[in-house]
Amino acid sequence: MSVDIKKRFDRIVEILIQLQSKRIVKAQELADRFDVSLRTIYRDIKSLEQAGVPLIGEAGMGYSIMDGYRLPPVSFSKEEALCFVATEKLAEKYLDQAGFSLYSSALMKIKAILKSNDQDLVTNMQEQIIMRKQHVPIFPEKVPHVLSTAIEAIANKTQIQIEYQGIKDDEAILRIIEPIGIVHEIGFWYIVAYCLQRMDFRQFRSDRIAQVTALENKFSKRHISIDEYMSNQKSPELPKIKSKILVSRDFAPFMRWQRNTYGFVSEVKVGDKIEMVFESRDIEHEFPRWLMMFGDKIEIKEPEELKHSFNKLFQAIQNNIK
Repeated sequence: MSVDIKKRFDRIVEILIQLQSKRIVKAQELADRFDVSLRTIYRDIKSLEQAGVPLIGEAGMGYSIMDGYRLPPVSFSKEEALCFVATEKLAEKYLDQAGFSLYSSALMKIKAILKSNDQDLVTNMQEQIIMRKQHVPIFPEKVPHVLSTAIEAIANKTQIQIEYQGIKDDEAILRIIEPIGIVHEIGFWYIVAYCLQRMDFRQFRSDRIAQVTALENKFSKRHISIDEYMSNQKSPELPKIKSKILVSRDFAPFMRWQRNTYGFVSEVKVGDKIEMVFESRDIEHEFPRWLMMFGDKIEIKEPEELKHSFNKLFQAIQNNIK
């Protein structure tokens, strides 16, 4: 079998698996996934139909497989089998107790169809991967099902009742919310929901929820999607300001871990130093505060506004330690 024929065969098999995993799959979605043209996807779909796979749909509308048709259990490669170990460790860390129990149950069924050698390989690798827990728990111990309850409410479009203590609240406050999505950032899960008390959308951090109760009440009205909410949250972008920082060559590697976050553009060697160029939208607060960590190892070349912000922070620190 030639390389091109094998590549096409593998793609067609993966398309069939994709069709079994969703009710409707659009041709463009498949073309994007496999990085091929729509014409190629239409040809592959035709091949599946000629092979006797009962497909429903047409170009431009999407495709689905007739109910009741299923392939025999899918086999996994050794590399795919090993990925199960990593995903299980990630699930243990980032899912709540209820969600992880369901995930483990589903994964156990998948592992059951692995070849014996691959099962042994997965078992042996489980103890070799360690996921350290966060210093601050993602979910409170008293509410081990926050995420699972929110996900179910989003799917069923039903309300949930929570006791939530915001960062400025002295104690937890009872709220009824209508979740529209979940966001993970900065190490925490946030439930994005319409709050009936505030009559507006809010983000509720998982570790600040003291209690959660699923309600049978349906949403009070139709809400925007999570994508629309996130788009509306974006602040107008400020213009980027170019900055040049000189760093001692022996210390430059310590700045490389986080510099992309602050608009790093390039670096060049200048004598015994490294000149780093940044384009940042915030040279008054975040960027100078980050640079402050490396204070005695850097020299700000430009612009003057950044020098002023840096000196202002330095002066404030001096005033606080008198």
